[in-house]
Amino acid sequence: MTVCGDLTERETEVLAPLARGLGSAETAGRPVVAERTVKSHGGRILVKLGLRGRAQAAIFAYESGLIRPGTRCGPYARVVPETEAGEPDSKLTTGGRTAPTVSCVTETTPPHPTPQFGSGRPRSPEFRLAADALAGLRQDLFHDAFAYRPLPPLGPDSRLVSRRSGRLREYAPWGRHAVVALFGLVAMYIALFRADTSMGPAVICGLLALAPVLLTLARPAGAFWLSLAGCTATGIVSGGDWTSGIWAPSCFFSHLVVLTVVAIRTRPRTAAWMWVLTGVYSFFDASLFGHAYDQNDIAQMMFLSALILLVVAVRHIRKEAALEVTAQQTVTEHERSRRTLLEERTTIARELHDVVAHHMSVVAIQAEAAPYRVENPPPELEKAFVTIRENAVAALTELRRVLGVVRAEDYEAPDAPQPTLADLDRLLANVREAGLTVDKTVTGAVRELPQGVELSAYRIVQEALSNTLRHAPGASARVEVSYVLGGLGLRVLNGPPPAPSLLKPSPGAGHGITGMRERVTMLNGEMTAARTTEGGYEVAVFLPVAASAAEPEGGA
Repeated sequence: MTVCGDLTERETEVLAPLARGLGSAETAGRPVVAERTVKSHGGRILVKLGLRGRAQAAIFAYESGLIRPGTRCGPYARVVPETEAGEPDSKLTTGGRTAPTVSCVTETTPPHPTPQFGSGRPRSPEFRLAADALAGLRQDLFHDAFAYRPLPPLGPDSRLVSRRSGRLREYAPWGRHAVVALFGLVAMYIALFRADTSMGPAVICGLLALAPVLLTLARPAGAFWLSLAGCTATGIVSGGDWTSGIWAPSCFFSHLVVLTVVAIRTRPRTAAWMWVLTGVYSFFDASLFGHAYDQNDIAQMMFLSALILLVVAVRHIRKEAALEVTAQQTVTEHERSRRTLLEERTTIARELHDVVAHHMSVVAIQAEAAPYRVENPPPELEKAFVTIRENAVAALTELRRVLGVVRAEDYEAPDAPQPTLADLDRLLANVREAGLTVDKTVTGAVRELPQGVELSAYRIVQEALSNTLRHAPGASARVEVSYVLGGLGLRVLNGPPPAPSLLKPSPGAGHGITGMRERVTMLNGEMTAARTTEGGYEVAVFLPVAASAAEPEGGA
C-alpha cells in the first residue's frame, strides 16, 4: 500500500521525523531501523517527490498533513503558517506546484533540550550493533526474498566457455545451471529410493528436495526459506517417522546444496545469517514438534554447513581482494602513465626553451643593430626598433621564468647547443661503440629545417636506437632519413636479436614511445610503432614542415 503519492508506509514513517528536523540517528530509533536505512529512504523520498532538500520535504509533509503547524522542524525552530510568520521572501514549489507558505520561527530553546519520553536518548553501541545486524538480516533474507534474480549465463571470456569448441561451446555458458540441476536430481534420487518410504510419499519428498535447489537459479533468498519449509513438509509427508533424526537424508543434502549456491550468489553476511537460521530451525523444529532430539544430526548439519559456507566466504573475500588489487593496479598504471607523460612534456619544454631563446636573442640583437645600418633613420623607425628589442628582452625574461618552473631539482643546464640532424653521425658512432650495428640512409635533397623539427628528429632517432639496445641486444638496426616535399620522414628498423633465449633485455624507464609520440604530436606529425613480421621493431615518423619555414633558411 502506498501513501502520500508514491511513498510507501515505511518511507512515510521516515519522512515525518525528518521533516521535523530530526537527524538520521534519532529517526532510526522510532521505526527501529538502521541509520543507513534511514539515509537510503531519505534519498529515495527526495528522488520520488522531486524535492531538493529537507526544507522542501517539510513543505511537502505539511501539505500532506503528516505534520501540523507548531511541530518542530529543527532543534530550535517550529513550522508555522504564513498568517503567523508573515509574508516570506520566496516560495518553494513541490512537484511543479506552489506549496503552502511555511517558515521556521526561531525559539529560545536551550542548546540541549529535554527529549520527549526518551525518544532522543542516545543509543548504546550494543543497541546500534544489534539494530544494524537485524537490519542486515531483513535486507538480505526478508526484503524481496522471492524477487526474481536469475543466474546469468557465462560470458564468452570465461574459462569454461573459452576452452570449449564446436557444439559444446554453445552449451558451455549454461554449465553452472546444469551443475545445480544435477545436484537437485541427486537430492531427488535420495528421496525416491529410500527403503522405508512408499512410492507416493517418496515422489512428494523428492519434489520437495528438488524444488528449492532449482529455485536458487532464479530466487536465491526464497530458495533458502523454501528449503526449510520443505524439510518440515518432508517429515509430515513421510509419516512422521522422525526417529532417524530431524534432517531426512534428501533434505540434508538438498539444504547443503541450497546453502552453497545461495552463499555463492550473495555475500558472506547472507551466508552467516543462513547458518544461524539453520541452527535456530533445527532446535526449534525438534522442541516444537516433539521430534526425536538427535544432537549428532544437528551437529553434522551445523558443522558441514559451517565448513561449506566458510569456504565460500573465503572465496568471496579473495575475489573482492583480487578486484581491489586489479583496480588499484589500474589506477597506479594510469597515474604512472600520466606522470611519464608530464615528465616527457617537461623535458621537451626545457629543450625547446633553448631553441626559442636563441631566436628571441637574434631578434633582440637585430632590432638593436638595425638603426645603425641605415643612414639618418626616421624617429618612428628608431622607436619601432626600440619597441621590438624591449619586447624581445621581456619575452626572454618570461622564458627564463618558465624554465625555472619546469626545471627539475637535479637539472643541470647543458654546456652545448641542442643537437640537430647534422649531429646524427656522431650519435651513430656512439651507438656503434656500444655494440650495435647500425646503418644510415639519407634520401632527398638535404636542407636545413627549423631547429625545433631537427631537435625532435634527433631525439626520436636517439630514443629508437636506445630501445634497440635495451630490448634487442645484439640485433642490427637501420636509420632512414627522407627529405620529402612538405616535411621530414624518419624510419628506424631493427631486426630480432640473434639468440633471444640467451640474452636478457635491459629494462628501461618506459618513457621511450611516450616521449616520441609527444614530440610528434607537438609538431602535428604522424607516428607508427609496431613489431615486424620477422620479429624486429619498426618506428616510422613523418614531421611536417611548412614551405615558408624551410625556404628562407635554405635560401640563405
